[in-house]
Amino acid sequence: MDSTSNVVVVTGFGPFRQYLVNSSWEAVKELSKRGLGKNIDLRIMQLPVAYQKAKEQIFRIWTTLRPILSVHVGLASSAKTIIILEQCGKNKGYEEMDACGFHPEGGCCMLDGPEKIESTINMKTIWKNISVEGTDIIFSRDAGRYICDYIYYTSLYYGNGRAAFIHVPPLSKLVTAGSLGKALQTIILEMLKQCGEQRE
Repeated sequence: MDSTSNVVVVTGFGPFRQYLVNSSWEAVKELSKRGLGKNIDLRIMQLPVAYQKAKEQIFRIWTTLRPILSVHVGLASSAKTIIILEQCGKNKGYEEMDACGFHPEGGCCMLDGPEKIESTINMKTIWKNISVEGTDIIFSRDAGRYICDYIYYTSLYYGNGRAAFIHVPPLSKLVTAGSLGKALQTIILEMLKQCGEQRE
């Protein structure tokens, strides 16, 4: 694919601990129904809560689909009704075991990688520019040193910074898959304006 690529990949996670239905994947499926406009080829993918398998999928996204942007959505179990826009991924500190009982060698994402990688998307600008009904949005510089942060860093590394990470709250009476899908659509369209690829 060449520089006129209009592929945007959005990922969510599969079951996670007690969350047999992961709000991140439910939100991504809802986004898929809504789309990102006729000029964007939206592809969605579910990632496992497993460092190595998820890393392999991220590598494949960047080497085969070559998206203009890859947006990863994860569950923040403590967030309640808050959506969190993550600015950067960190390379080290991954000591917590994944669903397979594994954690990366040396607690490190990329042995030759920098300490942290910033997204080319300015999350603070997104945070200032949008509002989502019924949900607070906050800006963060620490995605948590587990699978979320790990795959964010990996995607920033392979995608030269053209990745974003959004933490969503668990599903509840106040937070539905539909409302999260709508919020993702609003946020990602704003991201695409920054990419200069929103051609509508």
